[in-house]
Amino acid sequence: MENPLLTATETDLRRRRSLKWRLYGDDVLPLWVAEMDVLPPEPVARALSRAMALGDTGYPWARDYAEALAAFAERHWGWSPDPGRARLVPNVMLGVSEVLKVVTGPGDAVVLNPPVYPPFFAFVRNLGRRVVEAPLGADGRLDLEALDAAFGEARRGGRPAAYLLCSPHNPTGVVHTRAELMATGELAAHHGVRVVVDEIHAPLVHEPGTFTPFLSLPVGSAAFSLMSASKAFNLAGLPSALATAGADAQHDLAAMPEEVAFGASHVGSLALAAALRDGDPWLAALLSGLDENRRLVADLLAEHLPEVGYHVPEATYLAWLDCRALGLGPDPAAVFRERGRVALSPGPGFGTGGAGHARLNFATSPEILREAVERMARAVRRGSQA
Repeated sequence: MENPLLTATETDLRRRRSLKWRLYGDDVLPLWVAEMDVLPPEPVARALSRAMALGDTGYPWARDYAEALAAFAERHWGWSPDPGRARLVPNVMLGVSEVLKVVTGPGDAVVLNPPVYPPFFAFVRNLGRRVVEAPLGADGRLDLEALDAAFGEARRGGRPAAYLLCSPHNPTGVVHTRAELMATGELAAHHGVRVVVDEIHAPLVHEPGTFTPFLSLPVGSAAFSLMSASKAFNLAGLPSALATAGADAQHDLAAMPEEVAFGASHVGSLALAAALRDGDPWLAALLSGLDENRRLVADLLAEHLPEVGYHVPEATYLAWLDCRALGLGPDPAAVFRERGRVALSPGPGFGTGGAGHARLNFATSPEILREAVERMARAVRRGSQA
């Protein structure tokens, strides 16, 4: 199957009306928000066409989607979640919010591992919860000592607390090992902290990495998982996700109001279920293309911006760039955008450890990647000559 990253030209992409291609000017290469420059898998296109032909545009039905996810999980991860334990939610972050409402109250703490996906901070604070940080270690992995201290702080006074874990991690692309997840879960249980896991990037793990679903572990019995096929199959515009509870958390998930599901898209659920059922060949071709691109980024940086720190990510299509040696200040993305006309995600928004960094989305064609890094290098040279 053809590499999906080669199926859309830049001319075609600039005709799109999505956020990625409309926020900045026509002279900017947008490598920021997590949208891929691909055409949808054929099974998705067929499902959407069939839905339109049938007028199947009513209220969402979760069972098909949940069964498709369970079958996908069995094929890819050897895990068989019970579709009956899944609840439909509009998207992963709104699902996270609804779960946090069930297990915490206003003023309670939620532990995060910065640098991490910026909406984690916004959603937690908008719920009236307080953020307690447990920064990643210097190696970019979970730091058990930091987590122990953060869990203790979060539970001070005996108040409920939750831990919002990003697995695989965004922006670093780290895939948490089974041992890391077990140790983290045991620590959370020791402190009485409820674990909520965003696993939206799970299908995007590169070989030889192995994704471990948190709920498949013994420590996952009281935890919650939020999943969607939207990231792996580039279907953010068709929102629908699933919240799944461990065996001992079913009563909590049942407390989620029924009307939460009303915000999910029925057409989105149909499309995402089709992707999970029949999209494996397309996903394999995508992962092959992303593997080439994540290594191409390393080669391009070595050639044009050797001062930039970059660890080839184990998962996702996101490159976490350490630009501190370039002397561009806390937000190098602003410099690359203004001087180089390349849009990256600003590092400071990812919390502690984000200053001096930028996140680059490499889910595009090699040609666009080459042009982007060359522009970034020219932007740095312009700054040094100013």
